[in-house]
Amino acid sequence: MNIIHDTRSTLDKYLPLLVGLLVALLAGRALKKMFWTAFGMYWALRASGIHF
Repeated sequence: MNIIHDTRSTLDKYLPLLVGLLVALLAGRALKKMFWTAFGMYWALRASGIHF
């Protein structure tokens, strides 16, 4: 029983950290995708002559 309890306490200890890292990774990927999409749209508008 002690082994199961120790495993659960370890999981409870590191689960918020793992969830935080996963959220940070997904947010980073989303920001990267948004950046490259906006960059591509800017260059497409600039190349077509419709730039700001």
